[in-house]
Amino acid sequence: MNISVVIPLFNEEESLPELTGWIAKVMNEHQFSYEIVLIDDGSNDGSWEVIERLHADNSCIKAIKFRRNYGKSAALYAGFAATKGKVVITMDADLQDSPDEIPELYRMITEEGFDLVSGWKKKRYDPVLSKNIPSKFYNWIARRATGIKIHDFNCGLKAYRSQVVKSIEVYGEMHRYIPILAKWAGFKKIGEKVVQHQERKYGVTKFGIERFIRGPLDLLSVIFISRFSKRPMHFFGVLGTIVFLIGFIATVVVGVNKLIAVANQVAAPRVTDTPYFYLALTAMIIGTQLFLSGFIGELLSRNSSERNKYLIEEELD
Repeated sequence: MNISVVIPLFNEEESLPELTGWIAKVMNEHQFSYEIVLIDDGSNDGSWEVIERLHADNSCIKAIKFRRNYGKSAALYAGFAATKGKVVITMDADLQDSPDEIPELYRMITEEGFDLVSGWKKKRYDPVLSKNIPSKFYNWIARRATGIKIHDFNCGLKAYRSQVVKSIEVYGEMHRYIPILAKWAGFKKIGEKVVQHQERKYGVTKFGIERFIRGPLDLLSVIFISRFSKRPMHFFGVLGTIVFLIGFIATVVVGVNKLIAVANQVAAPRVTDTPYFYLALTAMIIGTQLFLSGFIGELLSRNSSERNKYLIEEELD
């Protein structure tokens, strides 16, 4: 199979017929063998009924229905696991991503050898203050922190070599930074393509003001997890050791100064009367706690995780 199109959705009953029809038209025009994998992330409108009708009309449409809303990352994880195509395309269900971009994205993966191609919505139709400016700020930070030279990490329209989506684990809110996960999984050829961004035709955005807080926190999480999830002792242990040594050396200095003063019969305050002693002691305690955190993290990292277990109510294959 040439292409798997993975589409997470939540309350998108109005856009689904138009979107799937548009995708099918593009696929047939270019004679691609394909599947469309729809993941209903606990919709409470008529999305699943629409999906059932679409599946009956087009056997290339497959679907997974979550029993409740888990979020976009969970939907992508389940969709990736179900794909069979050589190239996997992800897009949003709100018609702001154009299926006409699919052939070129497919070509970049299959002919130019990219592992991942991320869409870049250079011209956006989103609100400037609530979306455009925060998005540019987060993307700038992500580029600086990771060295991945793409402009729009969070663009829903992306293309992947199949091995990429089968090798990464997306959970929590990590969908924003999949290129970082791919890079740390060993897939280094990451490209970018300017894509058309369309105005929302139906419904409203499903992301609120909380994304301003989640954005930088997600970035810190994915960088830490990518680098240290298998070896937390390398982070906490080193940091704890450094802090402990600073505190220990400061304690020694305070003690030696007191002994020198006593030996020279110079009046000096008691060690416990100086703030430096307590600062040094605090540093030693914090260093010990950090070291122990690394040790506990090392033990936990060796246990199997069940964070990507989701309740699936129904599947259409």
